[in-house]
Amino acid sequence: MTEAGRGHAAMLLFSALVAGSFPLGAAAANDIAPAALNAVRFALAAGIIGFAVAARGGVPRAALSAPWRYALLGGVFGLYFVLMFEGLKTAAPVSAAAVFTLTPILAAVFGWLLLRQITTPRIAAALALGAAGALWVIFDADWATLRAFAVGRGEWIYFWGCVAHAIYTPLVRRLNRGESALVFTFGTLVAGAVLIGLAGAGAIAATNWGALPARVWIAIGYTAVFASAATFTLLQYASLRLPASKVMAYTYLVPAWVTVWELALGRAPPPAGVLAGLALTLVALGLLLRDEEAASPGTRS
Repeated sequence: MTEAGRGHAAMLLFSALVAGSFPLGAAAANDIAPAALNAVRFALAAGIIGFAVAARGGVPRAALSAPWRYALLGGVFGLYFVLMFEGLKTAAPVSAAAVFTLTPILAAVFGWLLLRQITTPRIAAALALGAAGALWVIFDADWATLRAFAVGRGEWIYFWGCVAHAIYTPLVRRLNRGESALVFTFGTLVAGAVLIGLAGAGAIAATNWGALPARVWIAIGYTAVFASAATFTLLQYASLRLPASKVMAYTYLVPAWVTVWELALGRAPPPAGVLAGLALTLVALGLLLRDEEAASPGTRS
């Protein structure tokens, strides 16, 4: 498998794991402050990745140079997760996942600003198609709601978190100096845990940890292991092998995965109109991947 192929495989797994954080996060969002939850999940994830780094020989001395890089990345991604859980207090999981699919457009913009990565016409068309599908889901497949542009408060909050996520993707490639994805992830998680812990010290102290319902601990455990430790590593691995817009293209799979998660948890399927919007995001993903194949020697577009 080529390096690009490995990047695609990493992002396929990334999309499935990220999707689980939406229904599980929505179930726990009103039981604990977002800063408190994310401080714990970042610390747990840092411990997991730190154990893996130690097993592979520890952190190389060269990786300790310019530690501000980890602070910047940890702060940006920490902001994303705090705003995500704040938004999930009122936004439905599928709707929030649709907001997440707007990040490829944002990632393409920041990819050009930070790395001068060029977006081809086909990629631009695919991003526009995916955004249309996402908006259709966000507005509950309702033309009246769309015309009134009545976006919920939770969706707006989470949108700004997605802006932070889109900045993070090209920043990884811009700031990496040859560190492995595992070491770079560890530095990012440690910095994120410290920054969120400092910013959310009041919320952490005010939380009655012993009285939290089981769903909160399930959400913390899942997001720490699968939606932090695993996805951070997968995202950084893919970001070093694919353009930012390609990496974030896999967010188009997240709403579909969320629907699968919702069904698995015994919840009702979304309306047919919403499913149509999800289908558009999948078509957009196909166009983006086809664009890469067309760019390879010996293939046709």
